[in-house]
Amino acid sequence: MAFFRTVTVAETTPAIAGSGVTLRAPQGSDHAEWAALRESSRAFLVPWEPTWPDDDLTRGAFRRRLKRYAEDARSDLAYAFLIFRSDDNALVGGLTLANIRRGVAQAGSIGYWVGAPFARNGYMTAAMRAFVPFCFGSLRLHRLEAACIPANSASTRLLEKTGFQREGYARSYLCINGIWQDHLLYARLRDDAG
Repeated sequence: MAFFRTVTVAETTPAIAGSGVTLRAPQGSDHAEWAALRESSRAFLVPWEPTWPDDDLTRGAFRRRLKRYAEDARSDLAYAFLIFRSDDNALVGGLTLANIRRGVAQAGSIGYWVGAPFARNGYMTAAMRAFVPFCFGSLRLHRLEAACIPANSASTRLLEKTGFQREGYARSYLCINGIWQDHLLYARLRDDAG
């Protein structure tokens, strides 16, 4: 049992409505659209993500991914969401809260991606603005953390625009696209304005 956890999985996996976007847990029926968007956005995403496994976009890999997401949510370790444009329900990207630490930390790390056709249209900003209150409210976290490669100016702008503050610089922090990369470290506290 997670120390300080006072919510159930059923309470934490609703759809989340934002300005022009809806976030919801991935489902098996999302595979085709998810795989098509990820494949068409591969060149756009690869510089900012861990190396993709050879079978990453297959239905079997997606089923394994969904199983892991469900296990992580049941264990209060992580919560994954896909982001859909509200007017036509088009999949635009994904947002995940992972590495949840309960007890005295009450913290988690946010990761996100947006498909190339939808980048720089405000969808991720709207999703983050809807997601942060869910993390602090429904999940009762105290601190949200995010990291981005210094060259990723779009990610830096997103985090700063949504109330995250830069806290540091981590050398060789994450292995991205097969290379250990430095990252800027950001955080947002429950009591931060923005």
